[in-house]
Amino acid sequence: MPQENGPAALQAIIVMGVSGCGKSSVGAALASRLGLPFIEGDALHPASNVEKMAEGTPLTDEDRWPWLSVIGKRMADALSRGEGIVVSCSALKKIYRDHLRAATGGRLAFVYLEGSRDLLNQRMGARTGHFMPLGLLESQLATLEVPTGEAGVLTVSIDQALGAIVSEALDGLAQQVAPDQG
Repeated sequence: MPQENGPAALQAIIVMGVSGCGKSSVGAALASRLGLPFIEGDALHPASNVEKMAEGTPLTDEDRWPWLSVIGKRMADALSRGEGIVVSCSALKKIYRDHLRAATGGRLAFVYLEGSRDLLNQRMGARTGHFMPLGLLESQLATLEVPTGEAGVLTVSIDQALGAIVSEALDGLAQQVAPDQG
């Protein structure tokens, strides 16, 4: 695919939302279109977090902070090298998002993937080989502080094809970076 040029390549982008919303697929496709590296945030969880989730035990804030700090450091390192980066991360609470914003010096945009409970259940039920069981979706939805109205957050509906989601995200990111152009 052709590489997209522009300011989005000079920042960190987190593709966020609850389990089953498509963070990994959208993040990888978005990174590909922007010519940026992609990091699967779930791969940065310590083994103890993965074990808890696989057993159906929701993570606590104390479980999440070290993981969020690793993600923040990875993004900060990329930015310090003058590189953009795309990361998938649930970023369920505003305090988590603020922690990640601080780690990047504010050079961070969020693409929030929003979908109905029914669609999320359907997608999670169809997944194979992932450690996150369907039963944890409810705890994630209960934890989620919807980022509507937060600066630097673009909301995209997941009730469309992957290519349409990525195109909408790219268009929205371009508008966030240069709202007076276009």
